[in-house]
Amino acid sequence: MSEHDASLRPERILDLSERLSTVAGAKIGEITRVNRAAKMLSINALIVAARAGEAGKGFAIVAEEFKKISTEIDAVAAALESQVRADLDELTLIGGSILGHLRGQRLADLALNAIEIVDRNLYERTCDVRWWATDSAVVACVAEASDAAARHASRRLKVILDAYTVYLDLWICDTRGRVVASGRPDRYPGAQGTSVAAAAWFQGAMRTASGDDFTVSDIERLAALDDAPVATYATAIRADGQADGAVIGVLGVHFDWRPQAQAVVDGVRLTAEERARSRVMLLDQNRRVLAASDGRGVLTETFALDVGGGPMGSYADGDMTVGYALTPGYETYKGMGWYGCIAQTREAGAG
Repeated sequence: MSEHDASLRPERILDLSERLSTVAGAKIGEITRVNRAAKMLSINALIVAARAGEAGKGFAIVAEEFKKISTEIDAVAAALESQVRADLDELTLIGGSILGHLRGQRLADLALNAIEIVDRNLYERTCDVRWWATDSAVVACVAEASDAAARHASRRLKVILDAYTVYLDLWICDTRGRVVASGRPDRYPGAQGTSVAAAAWFQGAMRTASGDDFTVSDIERLAALDDAPVATYATAIRADGQADGAVIGVLGVHFDWRPQAQAVVDGVRLTAEERARSRVMLLDQNRRVLAASDGRGVLTETFALDVGGGPMGSYADGDMTVGYALTPGYETYKGMGWYGCIAQTREAGAG
């Protein structure tokens, strides 16, 4: 951050208020000390004038007037200190409120940007699964139900995976929920033949009304994929690859969640100093931590997010400011009620 940029930080409001308070207090203290010395001089002058008798009367009058002026200076200094202190306290209060609002608004904006990146990324997954479900090799795999068709489909899925590195695997399932072909049988040998009949994504895909529809499950770990966390998108495979064709199977695509989500939370634009005291998170609709910049609590922790401020907002929680934003969705992808969230402790010495 340049010296010019540093001078424009909102925290400068409180810095200047504190500096003014210090300077005002010091200067009023100096006035009081000087005036105290002047009072002592006037008292000494009155004593000397009294000893001088008649010759000192004129000097005594001057000394008495100077004593009165010193008393008035004391009163003015006391009133100045009281008023300045009250104004500076109010300035600090207002500055702290403005700073808190600006800090919270910035965190909420950054949280919105993070969840928008996630939405755009996941929107592409909804397009991928609906497109690939119409691939001739995918359709033939469940339509023919032969080993040769399954092998051909597996090779086709591998070609797709080589080009789309954000997926761990792609599974073709028959209508009973058995995985009949996968794209990485060598890497994940336990996938093929496994039953996913009880999986929400499989059941949702079987219920889709047309090839334009899809289903998605919450982030979960799949044992057949080495317990990796995935976002699974699925749609029905239909006869002849037609949008209105009969359901003959299901295609499930397993998005490699961990590295993609980590890149999002790590990519939020914070300074190095801010990053050291901030925790950037993605939360699901139940406030479960889906990703965190510090790597803690992923899929195990529930963050106590207060969304009383609406779909986007911020609030103070002790020495921490929390900014958040609800998923706005993207194009035809409506989102899953997830939140971007940033919890940031206050800068040392900041109000």
